[in-house]
Amino acid sequence: MSLLRFASLVVLALWTGGLAVLGLIAAPAIFDAIEPHDPESGRALAGQVFGVVFDRFQRLAWAMGGLLLALYGLRAAIGPRPRRLGLRVWAAAAMLGMSLTGGIVIAPRIDAIRRTTSSAVTSLPDTDPRKIDFRRLHGLSTALMVLTLVAGAGLIWSETRDPHA
Repeated sequence: MSLLRFASLVVLALWTGGLAVLGLIAAPAIFDAIEPHDPESGRALAGQVFGVVFDRFQRLAWAMGGLLLALYGLRAAIGPRPRRLGLRVWAAAAMLGMSLTGGIVIAPRIDAIRRTTSSAVTSLPDTDPRKIDFRRLHGLSTALMVLTLVAGAGLIWSETRDPHA
């Protein structure tokens, strides 16, 4: 049982830590490194680069989400059941759902908007419907990422606090 708990913590740490690194380090670093070299289209290129990195991470996150749910199922089947296992399963399923929504629904829409502009979306007038949609979708994507990160941190806390897990 302790091996399954350890595996659950590793999966959660990779998933949650990966999101934190992407949002707090990778995205700002990519934009800071690329944008100054080409003020006209550097921001668009940085967005494309980060989009590729994020897409690759999302595929890994989906695998981790499935693995985490499988680990919770194994822990329930083998016993003893960790406290609040149902809540953990729902949280993990919600995290996976948010990641899938971000990657399958929102990201393609953001990419489609990027493809319709010759430079960065931010260079469009504020009244341009593409810029308005981009901001809305980007905000939604960021919110889903933050919620997934917070839920993952909560699951890590729950795993470490449960003496019976």
